[in-house]
This record gives sequence, structure tokens and C-alpha cells, in this order.
Amino acid sequence: MPVKMQLARIIISELTENQVIYLQEVDGQREFPILIGIFEATNIDRRVKDDYEPPRPLTHDLIVAVAQSLGATLQSVIISDLNQATYYAKLVLQKEDGETIEIDSRPSDAIAIAVTFSPPLPIFVAEHVLDEATSSL
Repeated sequence: MPVKMQLARIIISELTENQVIYLQEVDGQREFPILIGIFEATNIDRRVKDDYEPPRPLTHDLIVAVAQSLGATLQSVIISDLNQATYYAKLVLQKEDGETIEIDSRPSDAIAIAVTFSPPLPIFVAEHVLDEATSSL
């Protein structure tokens, strides 16, 4: 059963290529880092700050707009797998007819999409991913 998480920290450093976001368990103590790129880290950071409105739609806004124009509603994000230190995610959408579909995504993009909403979309992590990610810390 997936565990509800929240974005806890964003670490942006101009000295390294990879930036870090930390997800923390909503009803618990576990947290873990995910390395992401500078574009995604910057976009996530801007979105979690109050009153940020991009002058033009960003890629993550485009994805939301396309889903909505096709009659789908973004429901949540799931960090679904971890394989050789690479995380995998899915965007969960609900179509107008009630059917739920999952779209493969990079975790950084999925989280950037989640924080596009106010309040942010729920972020879930599969229990086996959380166990593996926190066991190596």
C-alpha cells in the first residue's frame, strides 16, 4: 500500500549538477532524497513559494493543460519503483468516464506537476520503494 509523503526540502546548489529534493512521510518519520536536475529543482522551488506565477506556461503547466483539455483530472503522483538507484514515478489521472490511468513519469517531473496545484496533488511512495530508499541512509 502506498505511503503518503510530502515535499520536505529542496536543496539547490550551483556547485553540482544534481539537485536534491527530500520527501518525508506525512504520518511518520521516514524521509529520503531524490537527485534531480536544476530545471526541475528550480521549477519546484518557485512553485512552493507563495504567489509565483510564471510569465508564460512552463512544460509542467502544458502537461496539466493537455490533460484537462482531454477531460482528465490529475489525481496524484506515485513514486512506484526504485531500480539501480533510479526512481520511477507515475502520474495518476482520472478520465471523464471515471477510468483511472497511470502515465510513466520521472519523479522530478511528477513532483513539479504536483506542486503546480494549490494545494499540491498528493504524493505517494510504494512501500517497497520507501523501505529500500530509507534502508540505505
